[in-house]
Amino acid sequence: MPTDILFSRRSFVLMSLSLAACKGGADILELSGSTMGTGYSVTAVDHDRQVDKAALQKAIGKSLASVNAQLSNWDPASEVSRFNALNSTDPMQVSEGLAKVVLASKDVNHASDGQFDITLGPVIEAWGFGARKPGSHAEPDTLVLAAAKGSAGQTDGLEVKGATLRKTRPDTQIYVPSVGKGYGVDKLAEVVRSFGLSDFMVEIGGDIYVSGRNADGMEWQIGIESPNAHSRQTFQVASVSNLGMATSGDYRNYFEHDGKRYSHIIDAHTGRPITHKTASVTVLAENTMMADAWSTALLAAGTERGLEIANHRDLAVMFIDRKSDAPNSGFVTATSNRFQALQA
Repeated sequence: MPTDILFSRRSFVLMSLSLAACKGGADILELSGSTMGTGYSVTAVDHDRQVDKAALQKAIGKSLASVNAQLSNWDPASEVSRFNALNSTDPMQVSEGLAKVVLASKDVNHASDGQFDITLGPVIEAWGFGARKPGSHAEPDTLVLAAAKGSAGQTDGLEVKGATLRKTRPDTQIYVPSVGKGYGVDKLAEVVRSFGLSDFMVEIGGDIYVSGRNADGMEWQIGIESPNAHSRQTFQVASVSNLGMATSGDYRNYFEHDGKRYSHIIDAHTGRPITHKTASVTVLAENTMMADAWSTALLAAGTERGLEIANHRDLAVMFIDRKSDAPNSGFVTATSNRFQALQA
């Protein structure tokens, strides 16, 4: 597997449903490329027609390479990999980016009953969904799973002080795909803004940040994918501006064994794939890093508890549940108060 891959968690596509033609002589800049084991795209309205597209592309590449160097669980030379290899409780000097990601993860971990846990890497690996090996397509041995679970659950024990990160247990490993991609989107947005652009949409592997308005002067229209494993259709359209957006679901990355379906989303309490009927969670947040983390946490929690958390934290969330246990049955939705207010 290439060493520049940060994650392979999901392959959702959240689509902009309207890219209008230029108005008032503005240019629409469209850029794309590969990063973090997936692709990125940028769509921006250049009102003054003064942005050097090649320079913007170069700056984007430099920023995303830096994110990979900090957060990739697949690159043995990355900061995350070096921290994981440190079998010690001594503090390690880290970048501002990694410290920020860990602090955000600790916050979501605390607020989600521990369901968002970046130290679940050994459990994820045991189920075959991690960085080291492809899916094993079978339940892990009971002793192997117990050992993996015993070394996980330490997100709350990670200590961040300034630019240092410390384990309280030397065998702790951190696994950041469920927050790192959103962080990458936010860094991408920073680069685009630095070129004087304020109306844009940036996306990495389905995680999105939108700023301002589209070329029609309206809020960006973003399609939320239907949680159907056998098709790619738009389930609902959200109007979004100046927000990050992320969707987590259990319908792309899974395996089946002996007639049973195993999702890549792990219940942090049991160490096993989720079994509830929640198929997809979409979160709108101030930044994409938090939208990314919360979409995973609330999918693990399930709609009933997740909706309680979302309303308590004033999070904008839409849950999509299956009507039955059938993988591609009909769907029903539940939305938080904040999500309803934003879409009113």
